[in-house]
Amino acid sequence: KALKASIDCQRVAVAVLGLEVPHAHIHLVPIKTEKDMIFTNPKKQFSPEQMQAIAEKIRQAL
Repeated sequence: KALKASIDCQRVAVAVLGLEVPHAHIHLVPIKTEKDMIFTNPKKQFSPEQMQAIAEKIRQAL
């Protein structure tokens, strides 16, 4: 809920990824459409300051 409240998105997708090492990474990805989950799409680039601002918005929404 905090992620959706903090970022302009329609949904929050969940991706669980694990490879040969016995652990998994759980990714919460804000998306507008299902096509946003295609990992070969160009990546959005953010400055460290932008990342800090996004992180603070999410913290405030928790």
